[in-house]
Amino acid sequence: MNKKIILTLLLAFCLFPLSFAKTAKESKTKSKWMDSTAISKEYRVKNILVATFSGVISPISAEYINQAIDKANSQKFDMLVVNLDTPGGLDLSMRLIIKKILSSKVPIVMYVSPQGARAASAGVFISMASHIAAMSPGTNIGAAHPVMIGKMPSKDDKKESSSAIEDKVLNDASAYIKSITEKTGRNVQWAIKAVEKSDSLSAEEAVRDNVVDFMANDLNDLISKIDGRIIKDFGKVKISNPVFEYFEQTDRQKFLATITDPNIAMILMSLGAAGLFIELYNPGLIFPGVVGAVALVIAFYSFQTLSANFAGIALMLLGFLFFVVEIKVVSFGLLTISGIVSIILGALMLFDQSSFGGLSISMSILGSTILVLVAIVVALTWLVVKAHMKRIVTGSESLNGKKGLVKTALSPSGKVLIEGELWNAVSVEGDIPKDVEVVVQSIKGFRIKVKKV
Repeated sequence: MNKKIILTLLLAFCLFPLSFAKTAKESKTKSKWMDSTAISKEYRVKNILVATFSGVISPISAEYINQAIDKANSQKFDMLVVNLDTPGGLDLSMRLIIKKILSSKVPIVMYVSPQGARAASAGVFISMASHIAAMSPGTNIGAAHPVMIGKMPSKDDKKESSSAIEDKVLNDASAYIKSITEKTGRNVQWAIKAVEKSDSLSAEEAVRDNVVDFMANDLNDLISKIDGRIIKDFGKVKISNPVFEYFEQTDRQKFLATITDPNIAMILMSLGAAGLFIELYNPGLIFPGVVGAVALVIAFYSFQTLSANFAGIALMLLGFLFFVVEIKVVSFGLLTISGIVSIILGALMLFDQSSFGGLSISMSILGSTILVLVAIVVALTWLVVKAHMKRIVTGSESLNGKKGLVKTALSPSGKVLIEGELWNAVSVEGDIPKDVEVVVQSIKGFRIKVKKV
């Protein structure tokens, strides 16, 4: 009985490897069949739309890139190539772009170029979401840690914040980039590390670690390397005699992209305030007032586009008001100091949303604009004080200290000739005979008091 059991176990042990080998062979055959099916699906590319973006990811840049994606989808283009160079930008604008990329019916290629360019912060998310990501030699990608765009630089910026709000933003960003990289099949671990630790990679390292697909020297090299690659949901790319069309930013988008920068908006607001200061000091100049008003309106548009905190704007305006009052009321610098503090507090409160780099108020810009405003206020205040201290040269008050000639004897009243005019005069030193030179001591109404020179 025991011998039968032993023989049965030996037989089963011998047959198991054969059964496993058969199963593995069937699985391998099935996998090869699936791969061949994917390869057999061909995606032909003829018309290629090329867009170039360099700058901060903002609502204006999101508008431009999304317009390029819409055009590629609606006008029978087979592929969109975006030459990307960005330090990062706003979270909301970045997500609008990624939504467009993920819903695109044509492949979107993010090409970090030219040499020396970068895809930092928000650029990492956008590159990870694209169907193909490539980089020029000498470029880099990474540093996607979210920051508060109104936060002033400090020595402690490298320390990880324990703030609950910042932790929520960080966790949300990590989950978002994880879901993107899982969908596109890229390096999930590095993507999370780029968000949590601000890790960055060179182009060679990015290709090695499966962060991007390959490196390309230029557009032609990029297209040649895409040819023959398999793109998920599209198939094997076949490119022959491609026709390129370039999609440029409009003049409006270029202008708005320039002014929708916190530093530019800060400068515009300061310029507007300075223009109004000068106009209020000397009404009728017109030009400073017009320039100031236009600059303020543009600055408010920039802050509105960047979703600025209205409390921060109000504090800054209050600071400017203190400066204006300082010109009219001598407060021995108290109003100027209050204005400086108010503007700094307003700048700190100006932005309360997260961004992925690229958008911040430079301390040097803030300091220089405040110094310029203070210099203007001090200069205008000095002119006002100087004007008050200046000797009066017109009107009856200008006669004080002037010399004249007695035309009729003063005993003690009489007539005195001063600068070609006859005045009723009263002597403060007793009687004064005719043709004696006198000096004006004071004036009251149309009567002056004089004494001998």
